[in-house]
Amino acid sequence: MKTHFLRITVLIALIFSAVASVSYPDAWAAKKRKGARKAGPYVISARSALLMDMTSGDKILAKDITRKILPASTTKVLTAILVLEHLDLDAYLTVSHKATQILPSKIDVVEGDQYQVRDLLYAALLNSANDAAIVLAEGVAGSEAKFVQMMNQRAAQIGARGTLFANAHGLPDDTPQYSTAYDMALIFREAMKKPFFREAITARFKKIVSKGGKLTLLHSHNRCLFKGWKHDVYGKTGYTREARTCFVGYFEREGKMLLIAVFSCSRRWDDIKYIVEHYGGVDL
Repeated sequence: MKTHFLRITVLIALIFSAVASVSYPDAWAAKKRKGARKAGPYVISARSALLMDMTSGDKILAKDITRKILPASTTKVLTAILVLEHLDLDAYLTVSHKATQILPSKIDVVEGDQYQVRDLLYAALLNSANDAAIVLAEGVAGSEAKFVQMMNQRAAQIGARGTLFANAHGLPDDTPQYSTAYDMALIFREAMKKPFFREAITARFKKIVSKGGKLTLLHSHNRCLFKGWKHDVYGKTGYTREARTCFVGYFEREGKMLLIAVFSCSRRWDDIKYIVEHYGGVDL
């Protein structure tokens, strides 16, 4: 009986000794390692993505680039083209009642206020101001409806034949509107021929003042300019719930301009970084 009791006592002691030999952190780490999964290759979230040489048009990456997408506020790139082709940057435009009724993003213009064309363009391109886009459209064509006709004619001239615009800003509309990543890249490439456009999309901040003295501080929606990357990626952002996030822009590599377009993204900035580094060969 004593021998049997002794054996049980020794067995219990051995069990406690074995347990004590494994520290809690080591046991937790082993469990974590067992449950961990190796990270797979990055998957671009954009439904449509394009990287191409801006000069030659050679495509480096092309993912569903002719698929219909909603352009959201990248629409304002074409709005800017028409404004720069028809209006004097120093001219003043008067804010209409319609412009004050639009949804955000906006700079809260007031009916009757006057702004220079250049300042309204900064507002549309940096802050993605929808009210500024309407004032500009009315300044060019007299009404936004007539301006939209001009937009679609100009898009066709550029070669963007898979595109139909319904307004000057890109918000959802009762009228059909759509584009493709390739078409928006063509439109952006055309905009880059305009010196003011090239300068405007590099700005992080800007101050604009109405003729009556109202000061507005603009802040670019392009987060690429605020991430501390070693190289800048310039361009125009867009977002609506239906369109998801999008971007069309460019970066430089060894003196060449590479045009990047990503549409219908769930991880826009990660997509841009991955494409620039993995396909563009530029370390950010």
